[in-house]
Amino acid sequence: MPRNPHLGSAASEGRRPRVLLVTHYFPPEVGAPQARLGEFASYWAAAGADVTVLTGMPNYPTGVIPPQYRGATLRVEHTDGYRLVRTWLWATTAGGLLPKTLSQISFAVSAVLLGARRAGAADVVVVSSGPFFPIASAWLLARTKRARLVVEVRDLWPAIFVDLGVLRNKFVIAMLERFELAAYRAADAVVTVTEGFRADIVRRGIRRNKVIVIHNGVDVASFQPRDARPEARRRLGAADGQTLVLYLGTHGISQGLESVIDAAAELRNENMSIALVGEGAVKERLRERVARLGLSNVSMLGNVGRHEVPDLLAAADICLVPLRDVPLFSTFVPSKMFELLAAGKAVIGAVRGEAAQILTDAGATVVAPEDPVELAAAIRKLAADPAARAEAGRIGREHVAANYDRPVLADRYLTLLRSLMETGRPA
Repeated sequence: MPRNPHLGSAASEGRRPRVLLVTHYFPPEVGAPQARLGEFASYWAAAGADVTVLTGMPNYPTGVIPPQYRGATLRVEHTDGYRLVRTWLWATTAGGLLPKTLSQISFAVSAVLLGARRAGAADVVVVSSGPFFPIASAWLLARTKRARLVVEVRDLWPAIFVDLGVLRNKFVIAMLERFELAAYRAADAVVTVTEGFRADIVRRGIRRNKVIVIHNGVDVASFQPRDARPEARRRLGAADGQTLVLYLGTHGISQGLESVIDAAAELRNENMSIALVGEGAVKERLRERVARLGLSNVSMLGNVGRHEVPDLLAAADICLVPLRDVPLFSTFVPSKMFELLAAGKAVIGAVRGEAAQILTDAGATVVAPEDPVELAAAIRKLAADPAARAEAGRIGREHVAANYDRPVLADRYLTLLRSLMETGRPA
């Protein structure tokens, strides 16, 4: 992208930096990217940036748009110090790659056709991916607004779908990989959420000094350890005196939750209850597995509001962070684990690679992915040792506070955006 001679003017004139954040996912939807981006937008606005978020009508993960947004093509809202421009998208309750892809394309198109003018001027356009197609929209918006472009990489697309066996057509894979690399080259900076993602992108020819890691994290102040509320434990299916094991998050093809249910089968005669909270593509399949195994020690709840999460975490004795045993997942770091650690919980991660190292450094327990016998043994061991759980929770919270506090990460991100605006290069 050619250098824009006016890009440094905001700093020289003392004007607030204008940041346009383009994302398919955003609160009030519940999920890791929604939490990250919503909090970053709030922090940047509080730090003096003029922030606009361009997103679609909320519908994730159910594919159902709330009544107050139904039928709308454009909405402009103001919240937490920033402006929110929502445009129409095709929301669908259908599962599968094709319906989701069409939904993402619909937002990518409407973001430009309906949202470009209402989004206003920008010095820097940040696009968060996840979904590929908004990257093209953000590139076009950056060009027309003469702004710098930052591509944030939260997942390695299409590689993750290839590894999971969802995408097999070699021509389609090749085209998507070409688009992926073209997006990285067009960006003024690429932000990744893990060191593994950065290494993968650099290995494929993108300049090392252009790729910056800004990890996922958590607002440590919002996830204080607290006493369990009896009503929260009952809601999660735990009887008095039982050890409560909690998974809270997406029920998708990446999490390997079948192994959690199989571990529950190993523990069916123990004095404990396993709760799975959330929604996703495999939720019904998991329900069927629980019924088929005849498990009375498993409770399954739907999505909960973000404001409910701290109470549910406080109710749990042990929290789980599982992933499928897929080679590429060694570069992934599930963002939910930072909230669990900040809440002072004893965590068991069924993960490899970077996530396993972070959890180990944080005093958590790590087991092999998709090994229900090893997972059940780790749960049984922690359930029998309340002192070990308390110590793991203390160490984990200290580690997250020192390394992954989201306000600190947001400040690093804003420093990067200011540097791009002033010099055209990452700080």
